[in-house]
Amino acid sequence: MWSLPALALSVVLALPLARPVAAEVIDLPVVNHAVSQFALGSDNSTFGKLEFLGGISYSSSNPLLGAVSAIRFREDHQSFVAVLDTGHWLTGRIERDAEGRLSGLADLKTRSMFNADGQDENVKYQMDAEGLAIGKGELLVSFEAVHRIDVYPDPGFLDAKPSRQLPLPFPRRELRSNRGMETLAMSPAAGPLGAVPVTVTERSLDADGNVLAAVLDGPLAGTFAVTRNDPWDITDGAFLPNGDLLLLERRFRLSDGVGMRIRRIDGTTIRPGAVVDGEVLIDANLSHQIDNMEGLDVVAVADDDIRIIVVSDDNHSILQRNLMLEFRLLKAK
Repeated sequence: MWSLPALALSVVLALPLARPVAAEVIDLPVVNHAVSQFALGSDNSTFGKLEFLGGISYSSSNPLLGAVSAIRFREDHQSFVAVLDTGHWLTGRIERDAEGRLSGLADLKTRSMFNADGQDENVKYQMDAEGLAIGKGELLVSFEAVHRIDVYPDPGFLDAKPSRQLPLPFPRRELRSNRGMETLAMSPAAGPLGAVPVTVTERSLDADGNVLAAVLDGPLAGTFAVTRNDPWDITDGAFLPNGDLLLLERRFRLSDGVGMRIRRIDGTTIRPGAVVDGEVLIDANLSHQIDNMEGLDVVAVADDDIRIIVVSDDNHSILQRNLMLEFRLLKAK
C-alpha cells in the first residue's frame, strides 16, 4: 500500500526515462503472485455491486513488461491482446487454478507497434497507446498526444502498420495532450447502438465541464458527453452484453489519495448530444488491492456469469505494481 510520500516519489519515477523497445516479437518471462483478498486484512468478497473472485500481481525480469493501458479478451475468454502506453503490443493468456481463480499469465509476447509510415521503435509521445477495441478482422487503437485512432489488421497486427485511420470525432484543439481518447470499446451487436466503436476521453471537457465522448459509426454516430465527478478521470471502458457501458475511473492525486471506481451507463441513454451518467458499481481506495488502474474488459462466461477484469499501469515504477483483478457482476435484487 502506498503512503502519500511514496505516491509523490512514484510520480517522479514515472516520468519518461530511457524507453525500452522491441524491434521484433519477444517472449517475456513472468512471475505471478496470487491476490486472494481485495480488502486488505479481510475475507469479504462483496464490494458494492461486484463480487471479488481473485487476482494476480505479476512482474518480469524484462523491463518491457508494464505500462498496460488497455486489454481485450478473445472469444475463448483466456487469450488477450493489450496495448502499452510505451507503444507496444502485449499478447498472452490467463491461467486459472483448480477452483477457477486467476493464477497467472502465460505465453506473454510483446513487440513495438508500427506507425502509419511503417516505422517501429518510435518515441513515446508519438505512440502513446491508450484505448483498444476488437472489430471484425481488425484492432482499433486510440493514441493521445498525437491524437488519432489507427486500425490494424487482425490477425497480423504484430507485424503490420495501420491499414487506415478513423476520422477524429472531435476538433483536435478540444483534446488535451495527456487527457485524450483513453477509452475505445466495441458495442455489442445486440445492444442499442449496434456493433460500433465508442470512444470516451479521459479529461477533455466541453464548455459545461463534461467529458467528451463519441459513437464512431452507425445510425447513432455523433458526440455525446459523460458527467465528470471531480477528482475522477476515466481510464477505460467496456460494454456489457446488453449494451450498457462500464467506465473505469481513477483518482490519482496527492490531495485525494488513490482510488478506483466503475460506473455503469445505461446504453439506451447514449445518443448524439446527450449527457450521460450512471450508477457507481464499486468505489475502492488504498485499503483495497489497487494501483493505477487503467484497463477494463468484460468477459461473459455465461448469461448469468458476467466477469469484469481490470488491470493496472505500473508506469515502470518500482513503487507500483502490475495487477489483474477479476470481479463478477452481481445480479440485481
